[in-house]
Amino acid sequence: MQNYKHGSHTVYDLRYHIVWITKYRYQVMVGDIAVKCRDYIREICKAREVGILSGKVGKDHVHMYVAIPPYLSVSKVVQYIKGKSSRKLLSESKDLQRRYWGQHLWARGYFVSSVGEINDEIIRKYIEGQHEHHGDAEFTIDV
Repeated sequence: MQNYKHGSHTVYDLRYHIVWITKYRYQVMVGDIAVKCRDYIREICKAREVGILSGKVGKDHVHMYVAIPPYLSVSKVVQYIKGKSSRKLLSESKDLQRRYWGQHLWARGYFVSSVGEINDEIIRKYIEGQHEHHGDAEFTIDV
C-alpha cells in the first residue's frame, strides 16, 4: 500500500491518462510557448493537488498521466488546466492572439482513460472471495 494516498477518511490511487489538442490542430506548442505551457500546467496542478506522473507537450497536443484526488472530478481538472493555461498563454503571446482571436487555444474535447495496476479480473476475484470471508453467499456476481 505504499503507492496509495491518504485523506482524512480515504485511501486512494486514482490515475488517469488525459490528452487534449490545440484548436484546429495548429502546431503552435513550440519553443518558449511549449515551455510556458508546461510550466503553467505544473503550476495549476500543484495548486489543485493533482500529481503529474508524466507528461508531454507536443506541437499540437498535450499528454498527461496524472494522479487526481477523489474530491476532484476529471472533467473539473481538465477544465482548470485548459482554461487557465489558455488564458495565460494567450495574454502573453501576440502570435497566439493573432492565431486564436476568439480566445480559445484548446479544442473543445479531450480524451481520458483510467489507469491502474489492478485490473478487472483481480477485482472480480477479490469480490468473489468476500462471501467466504464475510459468510454472505447471497450477494454474488454472475459474469
